[in-house]
Amino acid sequence: MAPSRDAVELNVMPYENLYIYYIDGKVPADRGLFGSGFIGNWQEENSAFLFFNEPADERVESFVAADGGLILKDRFFMPYTEWIGSEMPPFSAGGLCVLPPWLAEDETYDPNRILLDPGVVFGSGTHATTRDCLYAMEIVFSGSAVSRTIDLGCGTGLLALAAARKGSRYVLAVDNNYLAVETARGNIVHNRLEDRVLAVHGCAEDFVGIEADLLVANIHYEVMKKLVAAPGFLRKKRFILSGLLRSQFSRIEDDLRQLGAVIGQKWVSDGVWHTLTGAFEE
Repeated sequence: MAPSRDAVELNVMPYENLYIYYIDGKVPADRGLFGSGFIGNWQEENSAFLFFNEPADERVESFVAADGGLILKDRFFMPYTEWIGSEMPPFSAGGLCVLPPWLAEDETYDPNRILLDPGVVFGSGTHATTRDCLYAMEIVFSGSAVSRTIDLGCGTGLLALAAARKGSRYVLAVDNNYLAVETARGNIVHNRLEDRVLAVHGCAEDFVGIEADLLVANIHYEVMKKLVAAPGFLRKKRFILSGLLRSQFSRIEDDLRQLGAVIGQKWVSDGVWHTLTGAFEE
């Protein structure tokens, strides 16, 4: 779970080291399950990754032995900076400056700044698709008013926070990973956007029908196919889709054109990742 604003000291990185335990099986998303030092559980179908900021071999081994249906497959140790991929320096994209709380001098409100604690969840903004989505959002928001935004597969909540910073009064952030949702909620608090952004746990395809002026989805292709095929997708005025490889992008683009969508701007990063904006004519 991402720490709340009260629990995070500015200018202090939340974790120095990570101790990760890979378990075959499903582990409850209970923050009090393992006591002190437990950060959270990243559940992927029938595999769980338990994160601690201190060694927890005995606790995890006892838990697995008591359950009977779980298998401790592996354990890893790494510095926190290695997990997030860098020291996470501030960066600017789409007219916004993104920086971690531990590099901020204070949490004073700034409409052009997002404080982002990635915790142990992907979505620090270093990936090309995230930045391309920020550039795409700058274009969409400069073209017309966007009162309601839905971010499907929100991760740390960065794109949802960006939508609020750019003017959306109502933003719904959805992720099917409970740890991601908890991290996004922490970032909503960091940025004092509790009155504009709501993060919820659930499957993206179950929320695609919710009314919104803009749908943002930086998500796996298999999920993207379901979103585009859903009747609720047709009711979105505008959309930003990302996270697609070239062949996947081509198939999604064909599907969109068959639905009558107007394709706007496109981005290709590193020759691999594709992003697009689009709209349905009113």
